[in-house]
Amino acid sequence: MSEELRRNTFLDRPLTVAGKTKTVFATLRRFRRPESALVEEQCDLCSVSLTPDHRHLLQMSNRQIVCSCDACALRFQDVTGGRFKLIPREAWFLSQFHLTDAEWDGLALPINLAFLFNSSPEEKVKAIYPSPAGATESLLPLSAWETILANNRALAQMESDVQALLIDRVGTKRDHYLVPIDVCFRLVGLIRVHWRGLSGGDQVWQEVTEFFARLKRVAR
Repeated sequence: MSEELRRNTFLDRPLTVAGKTKTVFATLRRFRRPESALVEEQCDLCSVSLTPDHRHLLQMSNRQIVCSCDACALRFQDVTGGRFKLIPREAWFLSQFHLTDAEWDGLALPINLAFLFNSSPEEKVKAIYPSPAGATESLLPLSAWETILANNRALAQMESDVQALLIDRVGTKRDHYLVPIDVCFRLVGLIRVHWRGLSGGDQVWQEVTEFFARLKRVAR
């Protein structure tokens, strides 16, 4: 796909919160550390120490993920139109999801992994796929989206900006999940960290397989 038809987003854009500058890639690296290392993480809003299962917020102005303590996170629960949006915790495995090969082809994505979400600032659905360079947005028209939406009632509950339809069609798999947006970024970070050569190498695809196996175990 030509550079005119794709754009690298999210991971390397600087994030400044409470006087700190970082990138989402740095945040994703923290997801990959042992839990003992995560205990000393600090809330990006108030600097209190965080536990490994801390909450995340989405900063709406630049779509960056922010680590938060429970007290700060609850300030943004059910808030609309604010600076931050609370990212939910739960993931669902959509066992009855309907997506034909023709509908998938209609999304015109170059690989068989992608996530789609409603962007409220842009008032449209965006399709993002992982790549060695990070999260890449498809700029092609999503001609099949309305059909997919009409055929799958589960998508009616997808919260704009902070929930996404995650699609795994690697190999013979045809799996679909409704997940928090930070889960998608974890997948993007995993692929970026482990990708080697032109095809990615065996390790990255083993990591992807294990990622989805864990996700399926915890999903409702």
